[in-house]
Amino acid sequence: MSLEGKIALVTGASRGIGREIAAALAGAGATVILAARTEEAARKAADAIDGPTDVLAVDVADAASVEAGVGAVLAKHARVDILVNNAGVTRDGLILRMKPADWDAVMATNLRGAFLMCRSLAPAMIKKRWGRIVNIGSVVGLMGNAGQVNYAASKAGLIGFSKALARELAPRSVTVNTIAPGYIETDMTAALPEEAKARLFEMIPLARFGKPADIAAATLFLASEAGGYITGQVLNVNGGMYM
Repeated sequence: MSLEGKIALVTGASRGIGREIAAALAGAGATVILAARTEEAARKAADAIDGPTDVLAVDVADAASVEAGVGAVLAKHARVDILVNNAGVTRDGLILRMKPADWDAVMATNLRGAFLMCRSLAPAMIKKRWGRIVNIGSVVGLMGNAGQVNYAASKAGLIGFSKALARELAPRSVTVNTIAPGYIETDMTAALPEEAKARLFEMIPLARFGKPADIAAATLFLASEAGGYITGQVLNVNGGMYM
C-alpha cells in the first residue's frame, strides 16, 4: 500500500487518531501536511513523524481560514491527493440542557469543516482525475448515544455527505469513504474508572478498546491503490460494537 509521491492532508492531526493517521501515511511514503488550529501544535506532532511533513494552521469551521490555508498549501505543493477529515469536537449534554451554541460548535467543526475542506480541495483532485477523501465519523453516528445528540447528528450527517459526494466525484476517479471508529484508547478513555470500562467492554464483542493505529490502518487502506474500487462506504472499526 505504497503512497510514494502522494501528498496527503490530515485535519485534527496534532494528537490522538489524527496524529496516528498522519504517521501511517508518512510511513507509506506520502508527504503529509498536518493541519491543526495552531501551527505550534501541528509542528510538535510533525516533528515526531519520520518522513516528509508540512504543517498548516487552520480553523476548519471558518470558510476564510480554510480558503487561505488551502490556497497556501496548493501554492506550495500544487495539489493534495489524499484528504483525511479528522478534526472534531464534542460538547456533550442532555438535550434539555444543551445550549444552541453547543449544537452549533459541534456541527460547525465536525460537518461544516468537512464540507469546506472537500469543497476547497476537490477541484485539484478532479483535475488530476485521482483522489482519496476519508472522513472520520463515529459509531455514535450509526447507533446514537444519550447525551450526544449534537455529536451523533454531525457524524450521521457526515455519512450522508460522504455518500452524496462519492457519487459526484466517482466519474473523476476520486473516492469518498467514511471510517466509523468505536471506543478508541485515548486520554479520555484512559481516565475512565475501571467499572465504567467494564460496562463498555460488555457492549463490545472483542471486549477491549481499539487503538489509534487501528483507525490509521483502515485509513491507509482506503487511501491507497488497494482501496481504489471502494467508494461511498462506511468502514466500521469498533470491535463489533455495531454490526
